[in-house]
Amino acid sequence: MQAFSYVRATAVDDTVEAMRRPGTKVLAGGTNLLDLMKGDVEQPAVLIDITHLPLADVVELPEGGLRLGALVRNSDAANHPLVRTRYPLLSQALVAGASPQLRNMATTGGNLLQRTRCHYFYDVAYAECNKRSPGSGCAARAGHARQHAIFGASDQCIATHPSDMAVALVALDALVVARGPNGERRIALQDFHRLPASTPQQDTNLAPDELIVAVDLPPSRFADHAHYLKVRDRASYAFALVSVAAALDRAGDGTVRDARIVLGGVAHKPWRVPAAERRLIGSRLDASAIDDAARAAVDGAQPVRDNAFKVPLAQRAVARAIRTAAG
Repeated sequence: MQAFSYVRATAVDDTVEAMRRPGTKVLAGGTNLLDLMKGDVEQPAVLIDITHLPLADVVELPEGGLRLGALVRNSDAANHPLVRTRYPLLSQALVAGASPQLRNMATTGGNLLQRTRCHYFYDVAYAECNKRSPGSGCAARAGHARQHAIFGASDQCIATHPSDMAVALVALDALVVARGPNGERRIALQDFHRLPASTPQQDTNLAPDELIVAVDLPPSRFADHAHYLKVRDRASYAFALVSVAAALDRAGDGTVRDARIVLGGVAHKPWRVPAAERRLIGSRLDASAIDDAARAAVDGAQPVRDNAFKVPLAQRAVARAIRTAAG
């Protein structure tokens, strides 16, 4: 780990101003950033500790939604009564992530900003990593790529985003609230993370001098029929091989009025599948509609050598998640 200066933030606007200086990083729970610093992947000159800013509240919004402050711990969000009753999909996804000790430290904003996962990115002994060093190549393309992307990858990068929380938030139509030098702006969670394309070093569309202050959830439409399914190598403390956030809005006669199908562990960002959603809307969730949606969910997948198994795995996981969500 390289030497750095430490500053404790006392105000949001002062933090935003300080973030404009090159080499500055924001520290909250530190569950990802500190690991990256220990491995010399990240080498900030200044760390701004924001844990004392007033951003750790869960607040009801006037129209019936919910605001999660950027510093709400993952464990607190998962167990909050309003999250558990109105947004059980989010609660399930949070509990599926990491370990209890990490959930007690990890924050809402930090979870969204964790870096994509790739063995070659995290190990600086491998010189070829376009995420660490743009233009150097992608060691994963010729290396071990079992965990890697089957959607949205590029010649530059095939890493996957690790967040369970983000997958659920995309399904729930959440918005990121960011504060920058020009004030606040809202970014749809679906548009917050980026595909690698030719700039894999940029994981999100957040500007370098913008600070996440909250995540806003709209009024819940999916509380009664939602499920988060995570398929992984072991039952705890493992990233998803494939995960599925399935959320259904059903009429009294059982017809699906609206649906969200979002995959995790398969792309550089949470992977929403509108084609699968369209197969469900208007149906009564008979076997044919569910199977059609599951097939549509993996249409266009482009696996690499080690991860072709993710395609049928994702198809089966989507079908199972829909059936569980439907009850």
